[in-house]
Amino acid sequence: MSTFSEFGLEPKVLQAITELGFEEATPIQAKSIPFAMEGRDLIGQAQTGTGKTAAFGLPLINKIPREEERIVALIMAPTRELAIQVAEEIGKLSRFKGIRSLPIYGGQDISRQIRALKKKPQIIIGTPGRLLDHINRKTIKLDDVQTVILDEADEMLDMGFMEDIQAILKMVPDERQTMLFSATMPPNIQKLAQQFLKNPEHVSVIPKQVSAPLIDQAYIEVNERQKFDALSRLLDMESPELAIVFGRTKRRVDELSEALQKRGYSADGLHGDLSQNQRDNVMRKFRDGSIDVLVATDVAARGLDVSGVTHVVNFDLPQDPESYVHRIGRTGRAGKEGAAYSFVTPREIDHLHFIERVTRHRIPRKPLPSIAEAIEGKQRITAERLIDIIESGELNEYKGIAIQLLEQYDSVNLLAAAIKLVTGDKNENAHIELTPEEPIRVKRRKPDIRSSGRKPSGYGNRGGSGSYKRDNRDGRGFGSGKGGYSKEGGRDYNRSSSSSYDRKPRPSGERRPYNRSEENN
Repeated sequence: MSTFSEFGLEPKVLQAITELGFEEATPIQAKSIPFAMEGRDLIGQAQTGTGKTAAFGLPLINKIPREEERIVALIMAPTRELAIQVAEEIGKLSRFKGIRSLPIYGGQDISRQIRALKKKPQIIIGTPGRLLDHINRKTIKLDDVQTVILDEADEMLDMGFMEDIQAILKMVPDERQTMLFSATMPPNIQKLAQQFLKNPEHVSVIPKQVSAPLIDQAYIEVNERQKFDALSRLLDMESPELAIVFGRTKRRVDELSEALQKRGYSADGLHGDLSQNQRDNVMRKFRDGSIDVLVATDVAARGLDVSGVTHVVNFDLPQDPESYVHRIGRTGRAGKEGAAYSFVTPREIDHLHFIERVTRHRIPRKPLPSIAEAIEGKQRITAERLIDIIESGELNEYKGIAIQLLEQYDSVNLLAAAIKLVTGDKNENAHIELTPEEPIRVKRRKPDIRSSGRKPSGYGNRGGSGSYKRDNRDGRGFGSGKGGYSKEGGRDYNRSSSSSYDRKPRPSGERRPYNRSEENN
């Protein structure tokens, strides 16, 4: 393995690496950084969580002078979550050198971003739609950009950003360094690379197995109406430190997070209808441990990196195998083990087998946890907590009352009462009723954009009235004609207040027809 001192990085950049606790470069970093330091164009193929940000971030920070007052680097990312995450990591890596970076994304007040741009950032990290907004407003100028990085390029193209990316790249000076990172290399990515990269170096870090080996995967066959009780038992039995529970729709996330709170669990929900402040608040609580169960749609599956996630639960199976891999990849990170459980209804078994075939990993079946196992799990965790307190030795102030109690009561009964008290009673009587979701069934699949490089039938070109596109973060189809959602995910990503989403209200009590295009909302 390579160490960072071998790459010729500045002392202040190496200082930041040391402070962050990095010792050895990951494979994608070891392969990419030398070429990036030479100023070569680069195509890097690697999965999320392999250290891509530092692979392009370190050479970028290294070559920008601190006194530079122009925008000299542009990083494009598919989602606001990834843009924020990349900006945070760039900030950590450049803290001693003093490089200024700024995330630009939809959903945040554009006037606030304009004010921040006046502080002369050297690096802009943004989503394509909002970047074009600023370019059109002339609040961002690309005349001096020397480095362009496309992060998770396959995601950006799948979300319909090809034309935006091409438009932006045509505004950047020809004399520049361009680096493209992508988990997959379908024909449309190759076409983009041929159009905008000059004699690029290719580096690839492809795991032999799509699913991470450090993740213990299993599925539990359960009927739709049994899912919530199954989840409660699983959480009690496993007692995760931090868990992410994935639901298919926004409605599911709202109902499920509320139901968990009613039962006494420390939980909150995350999906695309939340404002940026709400999202930030939820993620802050999850990161600092104020809540230990995060219920989320697939909007949280990509670009979300929280250390210490011990469990992932697919309350609803995802529509596609790629989403399954990204979901379970939120645990088992940084060499730590994790557990991933999937609830599968009897009518979804074929879809599970399809996921197994694509990921090349057999997912074993486990039985539904019994009530006795759930109780035993809670008690075991409580006993471990009591032992930890005993071993800490800080008990002197409690020994007097303990002696008095032992004179009046049996020691076994006293300890049993203490375990009951510490374990806490979940509100098992709380009435919980979730709206059922239709099962996912294996159907004849449309041509895949990833593999074919072309749009399948049913996908319209940009701008045609009534054409159909798909937002892969929330999985919702939306019209690109007048009054439709912007490409960055509806009302959270509107380019201006004039492009608001307008939908006729549905009469009270009317059941919404089932539509596969909404399954990942």
